[in-house]
Amino acid sequence: MARGCCLPVRAASAGSAGRVRGRGARGRGAAAAGGAGRGGTERDGTGRSGMEPGAEPGPELRAVLEAVEGRGGGGAEAMERVLARYNEENRATFRFDPADEDKRKKLCEGILNVLEKDTKTSCQVACLEALRILSRDKKVLVPVTTKRNMQILMKLAKLDTVEDPLERVSEFPVIVEALKCLCNIIFNSSVAQKLSLELNLAAMLCNLLQECKDRPLVDDIKCFDLRLLFLLSLLHTDIRAQLRQELQGVQVLTQALESSLSVRWTEEYKVAEDRDRPPLSLQETDCAIEALKALFNVTLDSWNVHSKNESHQFRYMAAILRHCLLTTGPTEEKTEELHSNAINLLSNVPVSCLDVLINPSSQEETDIKYNGMNMRAIQILLDFMEKRIDKGSSYREGLTPVLSLLTECCRTHRNIRKFIKAQVLPPLRDVSNRPEVGTTVRNKLVRLMTHVDLGVKQIAAEFLFVLCKERVDSLLKYTGYGNAAGLLAARGLLAGGRGDHWYSDDEDTDTEEYKSAKPNINLITGHLEEPMPNPMDEMTEEQKEYEAMKLVNMFDKLSRDELIKPMGVRPDGTMAPLEEAVSQYHTNKQESSDSD
Repeated sequence: MARGCCLPVRAASAGSAGRVRGRGARGRGAAAAGGAGRGGTERDGTGRSGMEPGAEPGPELRAVLEAVEGRGGGGAEAMERVLARYNEENRATFRFDPADEDKRKKLCEGILNVLEKDTKTSCQVACLEALRILSRDKKVLVPVTTKRNMQILMKLAKLDTVEDPLERVSEFPVIVEALKCLCNIIFNSSVAQKLSLELNLAAMLCNLLQECKDRPLVDDIKCFDLRLLFLLSLLHTDIRAQLRQELQGVQVLTQALESSLSVRWTEEYKVAEDRDRPPLSLQETDCAIEALKALFNVTLDSWNVHSKNESHQFRYMAAILRHCLLTTGPTEEKTEELHSNAINLLSNVPVSCLDVLINPSSQEETDIKYNGMNMRAIQILLDFMEKRIDKGSSYREGLTPVLSLLTECCRTHRNIRKFIKAQVLPPLRDVSNRPEVGTTVRNKLVRLMTHVDLGVKQIAAEFLFVLCKERVDSLLKYTGYGNAAGLLAARGLLAGGRGDHWYSDDEDTDTEEYKSAKPNINLITGHLEEPMPNPMDEMTEEQKEYEAMKLVNMFDKLSRDELIKPMGVRPDGTMAPLEEAVSQYHTNKQESSDSD
């Protein structure tokens, strides 16, 4: 990823009905922002990555320090040339020689002293590039993270647009580099994060974002403004609250996302679909991704919508996110990153506002229709889910957000549930194979029901359970009792029944093939088995009794050695130690007899 990451999911227990979407993402956001990546890749606060190159040469650093402090001769032009060479040689440096730490600290101070003066634009850019490289090292940021130095960088970033308006295009590279420096410094320094709140940095960034609206040539400024807002809202909870409550952050960031996607409205909550529109450019895609990530942080814990205005804002956002899902980026990788962040943000949208993901279908033949509704966005979510399953790794971060989102959509919106069930759990015809064997989406999801990651298997099971309208008999038909046992035990449904949520009463219809095979289906494995000969048919009664007692003794020994614990099912369907379960049944039977 060029600038950032997919934020990511928060996977909660699938058993916690109505709360599976969007949990646990704060931790993933931190990983997304920077730090060491996979395969030796490291990132800084700007999202830039490098492959662990060696430390910068000592003599070169000494020469740069002398030039910045004015001891090298040649004036500003010579300093600019030396800095340009240093920047080029260390563009991908992320690990520095500890022996030169003091020199780098002095170099940071020297650069900030130069930037405080009125120097020409090209010299400012060279200084800021060097400072950005140096600020990847947390250990040198002590002299940088002062109020004075933060204000120098904020001034260069044109964050006070009232006194210093955004006018001269020649200054735009300076603004971009200053924002990049602030990204690195804030990402790497807790002191800088606290100073950001004191200096009201978030409000200034929102103002700059508004200033960029409808202006040409400002995509990079806008992108790093959004990235800085993402970092601030990720790393400082007070700034996140300030953005949500005081600065109208949801509205400002939604407008930035809308602008990046060039949204055109045809009616309320409906965006014009231009199928011939070319893919987004790399800059447009990056801006949209940064806006999505910042919005994700600002909209955390937005389950309860209390006002009509909030409901409108989230429905408006959901309509833009639907358009985002229908949009492609310059590459397949960028498209997947864009869609992943859109899905993460949809997980924060109150489920009552997600009906705008579907709308009345047009007459165009290319629409994916169901009951007169356009289901293109839902089909994209299903395709995204299957693609993430096929990856075979990072299920918690990559798969659980989309599974959680689809689960809540199906639980609340009947048309979405029926459309998805037709895709995932079509009427059974061939039951000769086990439910987990095969290449269909159903087979892949059933395999996940026994995954080693508890969160993954719970949300996969919950998704299928909701598609079955939380009816145990329907779930067992598609998965077999063995695959579903974990979910049923957690929900207290081992004895059968259905879940807590109400669904429409329309009945599933079995195919003739399933009806004819049903008597011979193994309820545990969920597939058709040929009748097996009964090994006890040729035994005498004494032999049967002997084998039964042998089995009882084996279980008794395992139980006494505490290798196993015999369990039973309580009257309410939950598991309990066998003695307790039997006792409850006797108690219930006695109470029933007394009442009679």
